[in-house]
Amino acid sequence: MRGHINENKQKQVYKVIGKHVYGNLYEIEDKFLTDLEFLIDIVNKSAEIGNLHIIEVYTKKFKAINNMPGGVSVIALLEESHIALHTWPESNYATIDIYSCGKKSSPEESFKFILNKLKPKTFKMFKADRGN
Repeated sequence: MRGHINENKQKQVYKVIGKHVYGNLYEIEDKFLTDLEFLIDIVNKSAEIGNLHIIEVYTKKFKAINNMPGGVSVIALLEESHIALHTWPESNYATIDIYSCGKKSSPEESFKFILNKLKPKTFKMFKADRGN
């Protein structure tokens, strides 16, 4: 019968461990915001520090706006989820988003590493429990 649920068979539900760390970085030196190779390198190293495992890294260097160099996006697809780093040189601003479902991962350590490398004058960091 269509739509019938067999009450004797229950689906086993597994615990999801979701750790999400994200933030905004303000007043960053220009040289850090447009250097694609530098930004790729810090995303790669931040993954290692946070016990995250990169599957693939995707990048985009944007065109100049009003004679200002374009921003950069570096997105790492992880076995555990993702790291996303976006820059806006025209605003001396960047955002970081690190999400992990790995038990032994530490997205907060990854975030702190990137923060240390970009050296913003101020920042906001947020954490969210994304588990079930």
